Amino acid sequence: MNRKVLTAYGILKKYPMGGDDYQWARRTTFVVDKAGKIQHIQFDESAINPNSAVTICTGLAKK
Repeated sequence: MNRKVLTAYGILKKYPMGGDDYQWARRTTFVVDKAGKIQHIQFDESAINPNSAVTICTGLAKK
């Protein structure tokens, strides 16, 4: 992903360091359906545990 995409999805986050602000990518999990459409996005702490993404995927399969 490039900076334009990261910015559009709110993934870049500013962190102050040494008097300057640096942009770093937040931990992010995307759930994408078979058609390529993003169905769910998780950020930060919730993106660490893959179980919730699995739950979303399971729900997509039932639709």
